[in-house]
Amino acid sequence: MSTPSHTALPPLSGTPLVIGTLALSLAVFMNVLDSSIANVSIPAISGDLGVSPQQGTWVITSFAVSNAISVPLTGWLTQRFGQVRLFITSIILFVIASALCGLAPSIEILIAARIIQGAVAGPMIPLSQSLILSSYPPEKSGMALAFWGMTTLVAPIMGPLLGGWISDNYTWPWIFYINIPIGLFAAWATLSIYKARESQTRKLPIDKIGLALLVVWVGALQLMLDKGKELDWFHSGEIVLLTAVAAVAFVFFLIWELGEKHPVVDLSLFKGRNFSAGVIAISVAYGLFFGSLVILPLWLQTQLSYTATEAGKVMAPVGIFAIILSPIVGKMLPKVDARWVATTAFLIFALVFHMRSQFTQEVDVMTLMIPTVIQGAAMAMFFIPLTSIILSGLSPDKIPAAAGLSNFVRIMCGGIGTSVMSTMWDNRSILHHAQLAEHTGVHNPAFTQAVNGLMAQGMSEQAAWAVIDRSMTVQAGTLGATDIFWMSSIMFLILIGFIWMTKRGKSAAPADAGGAH
Repeated sequence: MSTPSHTALPPLSGTPLVIGTLALSLAVFMNVLDSSIANVSIPAISGDLGVSPQQGTWVITSFAVSNAISVPLTGWLTQRFGQVRLFITSIILFVIASALCGLAPSIEILIAARIIQGAVAGPMIPLSQSLILSSYPPEKSGMALAFWGMTTLVAPIMGPLLGGWISDNYTWPWIFYINIPIGLFAAWATLSIYKARESQTRKLPIDKIGLALLVVWVGALQLMLDKGKELDWFHSGEIVLLTAVAAVAFVFFLIWELGEKHPVVDLSLFKGRNFSAGVIAISVAYGLFFGSLVILPLWLQTQLSYTATEAGKVMAPVGIFAIILSPIVGKMLPKVDARWVATTAFLIFALVFHMRSQFTQEVDVMTLMIPTVIQGAAMAMFFIPLTSIILSGLSPDKIPAAAGLSNFVRIMCGGIGTSVMSTMWDNRSILHHAQLAEHTGVHNPAFTQAVNGLMAQGMSEQAAWAVIDRSMTVQAGTLGATDIFWMSSIMFLILIGFIWMTKRGKSAAPADAGGAH
């Protein structure tokens, strides 16, 4: 059923290594793509199924909630069923759920299918990390993470572009159907290469109370983050209730898991300095990065009148440097201190956000694209060294649980970053609009001159005021966005401190995590 010892497995080489890496990467690509591809297709989906766009957003929320809950269960499930068996089952169930999503005749059935899809997708990302590390010799583990990292970097950028193109040229079910051929190939290739490399299994009792508490607090937190903006945050009784439920369930969850013999989530991993400081650095940075991925195209579309496709094109170059530099960073990592590479990434991120904080409403496409292109370099140096730091010094049997827990915290921070940033943007825009409005009125000669100028062009006084108000709204929205970019720049500089709280291991790459010695 399983090999006597997972640690005795030799690394792969030649064609099996290439096909194995491709299969694992494709499974991750399909998974990450699905968390972002539906975003731009919501108008098409909600229109076709006869619901409001607000109800349509549940297509995104339902996937995010169930996915967030299932990711940290990876460690327990791996020990129970074995990592290869669990990974292949996860892919096949994901393909079936994708087909159900495409065939859904109503919003209720689509949401149910998305919940299943998110739940079965949970173990895929951490297990692909674990399997790819066991496929390469320890000294090449940085390279292994580079190949893995490229897919997680490209998919969130490809998602909106691909989703928009499919929705415009075909019908929305195809955003789900494209998973079927990718998933079937990934499952077949993984089975043929990894079936003899199964990890040890042991029958562990399931921590039912821990699991129930996990479902309650993560579910409540995700719903609070998703619905907060729509319901005006803590002015809504529903949001206050969800926050209270999430907080109480989280405290009980921590207490229970720390005392449980077979916890559903191994919180003892946080005792390791590299794991805890590395997870904080990668998760908060991911929240800032992911939040900006939402704010920037929204600002371009709502304030500067860009179309979805034009906004997508401005965001797309971020992948260029990421793809070119990832293998170079992977090759370089065993020779250098991973902390210096991660520090360089955070300094570049700080520079990128500082450049964006200088944007005005007259910004041209070239000025928009320069920081986006530079950001690709930061992304290549961000995921790989920090993942390497987080997993360094852990025994192979701990890798699936550690990868699951670190990915869980990172995904949660991505959701929190998006909610916090979009709310802050609204609040800052309202504040700037109020400040700009103080300078309007008949007592301001410049304002009176502007109104008279517009009226001289044949506008009524009311229309002239409306034009000026629209101009102020754009300016306020731009100032709000640049405030957030400036704050993000400062946050990246602060996060460098967490990188240097970690210790340099025997090797900057997770040699102990290779599972190949």
